[in-house]
Amino acid sequence: MLIDTHCHILPGLDDGAPSLEVAVEMARYAAMEGVHSMIATPHHGCGRYDNPAKQIGLAVQELNAELQKQQIPIEILPGQEVRVYKELLNDWEAGEIRTLNDSNYLLLELPLGDIPTYFDDLLYEVHVLGLTVILAHPERNQVLMSNPNRLHHYLEQGCRFQVTSQSITGLFGRKVQKFAIHLCKTNMSHLIASDAHNMASRRSDLSMALAYLDKQIGPKAVENYLLNAACVVQNEPIPIVPQAYQRRFWSFK
Repeated sequence: MLIDTHCHILPGLDDGAPSLEVAVEMARYAAMEGVHSMIATPHHGCGRYDNPAKQIGLAVQELNAELQKQQIPIEILPGQEVRVYKELLNDWEAGEIRTLNDSNYLLLELPLGDIPTYFDDLLYEVHVLGLTVILAHPERNQVLMSNPNRLHHYLEQGCRFQVTSQSITGLFGRKVQKFAIHLCKTNMSHLIASDAHNMASRRSDLSMALAYLDKQIGPKAVENYLLNAACVVQNEPIPIVPQAYQRRFWSFK
């Protein structure tokens, strides 16, 4: 059974499910894939969408009630995908930031084309709070694609990395797919999540990505991804697998 640690299934909160009907359809499809739990991670702090913690909790309750009514065997858990922004720590103190299933894991999103200059300082402050940063879809960040060594720096600062299932299956293009698989092969990816937004262009395909990795890397890697997702939900430490040796790091730009 699978756990999806990143999806945009809560209806009407961001660019994910536009309606309750679509959210239910997304959950039904995920259940067919073998998913039993999904952490809802609506965008927050990205300038376009703001979804404070309390609002997310209410939306999760409403969706779970509908899924139970329709007998869809999936539990929705609360979370956020928090864009890196300067006021993040202030919003944490104000109680507007939500971790993944109220654990010590905070899902952060970088701009796709940049890494803010204050990011290192922010990571330090977040870790001082006792939180572990999970960096969403690093394989799609242009700076990291051109300099993968920066990921080692963030790993040393305590970050964990989450690759999107559809990056692995090729939705975002060959370069992103190549980088995503590279991260998986070198043990620089700790989680695989759907980042599902809808059923038309951004559905889950989590099981498809894991099946692909099973063939490319082997069943042990897939088993580790399943265990790591459970660690997030249960608020347990994600074990770190030694990084695979690479003679040099390629640029994927």
